[in-house]
Amino acid sequence: MATPHETRRPDELTLEVVDLIGSVVARYHEEYEEAAAEHALTGAQARLLSLLSLEPLPMRKLAQRLRCEPSNVTGIVDRLEARGLVERRPDPADRRVKLAAVTEEGRTVARGLRESLRFAREPLAGLSEEERLALRDLLRRMLGVRQEDVPQ
Repeated sequence: MATPHETRRPDELTLEVVDLIGSVVARYHEEYEEAAAEHALTGAQARLLSLLSLEPLPMRKLAQRLRCEPSNVTGIVDRLEARGLVERRPDPADRRVKLAAVTEEGRTVARGLRESLRFAREPLAGLSEEERLALRDLLRRMLGVRQEDVPQ
């Protein structure tokens, strides 16, 4: 007798879609590492810089988002700070907490990283705007991103 928690074997189409998503993710990571190396960064440094280009974050939150130990984040921030790409500053909400924040030079490097990710640019350019919107909306739906959560 099947239990409510038992799942059925995925159909062939679902398995193919999962494999295709895996291929896209693998190509993204491969190209991201190459782009990072072009800027003399490790992949972890590039990911941290990209996160900080969105908003300053405390070390603890950076560690959670990067899924690594806080001590690793401290080392990454130290190296990026030595290059003038990030800085530490007190959190205005709690001065005991230090935030890591991107500098202008760091923002420029993060933008360069994003712009150098070419693998999806050409295939996406081959899609109509309507197809790209549909793809975006499907990906958001898969990730559980609600429309009201998306900045306008």
